[in-house]
Amino acid sequence: MKALLLIDIQNDFLPGGTLAVRNGDEVIPVANRLQTAFELIVATQDWHPANHSSFASNHPGTKPGDVIEIDGIPQVLWPDHCIQGTHGAAFAETLITDRIDTVIRKGIDPSIDSYSGFFDNGHRRATGLEEYLHEKKVTNLYILGLATDYCVRYTALDARSLGFTTFVIIDGCRGVNLTSGDVERAVEEMKKAGALIIESTLPGI
Repeated sequence: MKALLLIDIQNDFLPGGTLAVRNGDEVIPVANRLQTAFELIVATQDWHPANHSSFASNHPGTKPGDVIEIDGIPQVLWPDHCIQGTHGAAFAETLITDRIDTVIRKGIDPSIDSYSGFFDNGHRRATGLEEYLHEKKVTNLYILGLATDYCVRYTALDARSLGFTTFVIIDGCRGVNLTSGDVERAVEEMKKAGALIIESTLPGI
C-alpha cells in the first residue's frame, strides 16, 4: 500500500510566519492535488512547548541561526515557532485536511528537537509513525512539505533506514537554505540513502 506524508505544512513555515520558508505556500496546491491519488494520508505537525530548547529566545546571548550543543547533539537555534495551540502551529488554512487520516505531532519534548516524522533528533523516542504505517500495511511512502533540508530530509532518511520505499515529491517541497547549497546537499543525501526524487506529475502516483 502507498501513503502520502505531508510534512509540517503549518502557518509559521509559510510567508508571514515566524520561521517562514521562502515560497513555502507553493507546496499547498501540490499537496491538495495529490490527495485524491492516495487512500492513506498522514500529516506531521511541529508542536513545540514555549520553553523548547531549539528556540534562540531560551538561550540568552544567542540568535536564530546559531548552532549550540545540547546533550551531545548539535542544535540549530530557531525563532520561536509552532508553539502548541497557537495560530502558527495550525495547518495552513488552504490545505485540505479532511482527508488526513492521522496527525503525528513532533518536537513535543522541550529538551530535544524532532525534525524527522519518525524520531527525535537523538533517535531516543519514536513518534508512533512507523507503527502506524506498518499497521496500515504501507510499503511505499510519498513525502512532500517543509522544509526540504530539515524535516523532509530527516523524515526521508529515517523512512529509508526503516525499509520503506521512499519517494520525495520535490516540486512539493521548499527549503530553508540557511547556508547556500543546503537544499542541494539534502537532495543528494536523500538520493544516496535510496530515496527516489520525483515530480508530482509522474504518471501513476
